[in-house]
Amino acid sequence: MVLLFINAGRKYSKINKNIYGHFSEHLGRGIYNGLYVGENSPIANTRGIRNDVVEALRHIQVPVLRWPGGCFAEYYNWKDGVGTDRKRMVNAGWGGVVEDNSFGTHEFLDLCEQLGASAYIAANVGSGTPREVSEWVEYMTFSGESPMANWRRENGRDQPWKVEFMGIGNENWACGGHMSPEYYADVYKRFETFVRNYDSNKIFRVACGADGNDYKWTETLMRLAGKRMNGLSLHYYTMPAYYETEPYPWERKGPAVGFDEASYYRTLRRALYMDELIRRHKFVMDQYDPECQVSIILDEWGTWHEAEPETNPAFLFQQNTMRDAIVAAVSLNIFNTHSDRVHMANLAQMVNVLQSVILTEGEEMILTPTYHVFDLFKGHQDSTLIESYVQQDLTGTEEAQVPALHVSASERADGKIHITVVNLSVDEPQQTQLLLSGKTFSTAEARYISGDMNSHNPFGQPPQVEIQTMLPIVIKDNSLFIDLPACCVAEIILD
Repeated sequence: MVLLFINAGRKYSKINKNIYGHFSEHLGRGIYNGLYVGENSPIANTRGIRNDVVEALRHIQVPVLRWPGGCFAEYYNWKDGVGTDRKRMVNAGWGGVVEDNSFGTHEFLDLCEQLGASAYIAANVGSGTPREVSEWVEYMTFSGESPMANWRRENGRDQPWKVEFMGIGNENWACGGHMSPEYYADVYKRFETFVRNYDSNKIFRVACGADGNDYKWTETLMRLAGKRMNGLSLHYYTMPAYYETEPYPWERKGPAVGFDEASYYRTLRRALYMDELIRRHKFVMDQYDPECQVSIILDEWGTWHEAEPETNPAFLFQQNTMRDAIVAAVSLNIFNTHSDRVHMANLAQMVNVLQSVILTEGEEMILTPTYHVFDLFKGHQDSTLIESYVQQDLTGTEEAQVPALHVSASERADGKIHITVVNLSVDEPQQTQLLLSGKTFSTAEARYISGDMNSHNPFGQPPQVEIQTMLPIVIKDNSLFIDLPACCVAEIILD
């Protein structure tokens, strides 16, 4: 018996809805054929954007979308992607394919409007100029008379858009210019100066943060530029490495499907390392910003496996299993727990690339196990974190031990308590007793996904992973019992 304690009387930080954000880069089939098919496609679309994908994404309440990269952003010139005469280019970073720029600023912001999501633009500071970034902001957000605003009108958009977030560069320690933190801090301040707020639009400025456990980068940026930023990014990908502190061991990614139990538990152990990363980056930031004015923005996270056989390896197309769902669930629980400082996270990536919530093949669209995790977790958006604790044993292999259960809980605006709990064990169900305090509850309902660690939703076949509803749950003396299947993600709602 595992004991799970929920104390609704002890409240902490607000869980920013943007923790449930997404990322879409011009990479493989992430944009083209995934999100965008063009107006002349036989696939149902609105101004070229797939209707089925939009409908599915609206269901999980996507709050914010980051674009156009990623590494692609650092050689992207936004002017190539507006107007009727768009330049063709080679996507040298991802497969050497031709990028025709048919999906540009107007199309991206149209997508955000269709989704009801905020726009998060990644600006080019690696090969671009402050003037390019300044003119892009003016083009998108200025309502008055100016060359850029007038050009926007000529291109079919009279009123400006609201652009809430801008990243000043991407991975500038690597593909964004191989800069030192000291040099990037100066570059950041130079570019940030020319990101102006027009009319009522106020842009939240995000500086390029660390690669995983590079705490020196965080310390340098906070010391030299912390007063001029709203957020500092952090990138971390989960792979079945042998040690959490290894840098990205590309040769050890392993297959997305058909992996063994040892790989499963190593992957989960590495996913749980996210908690230590955030705690240690928070500690560094607290020395310069004790009032938490600068947010941690985890704008790239997720699993990274080998590309599927017989696909272009540079397209990073991978299937999505219950292992990925477990990684997503424990990651989101961790972000919730650190919501005092973590105010946005963007899963990499939304469609057809890495840990996607949706995969497409022509007209066919499938919802991945990770999609269902975001469905089960959406009740946390803008809710208040409350105390939760698990009294339990470890599970796993001799090489990689992980907690049997992982949990976070919040109180929603309607007063209901939303609990998300994960059974990490590959083969052991967990009989769990929830002990509730701080509030009296009379009803409980639960939904969940579960399966074999390799369970996934293949094209052309019935899905192996879908959300199921648990049998009615009885609350007695503010306590309840629930049986969690092995390899399971569940939401429990108390009222």
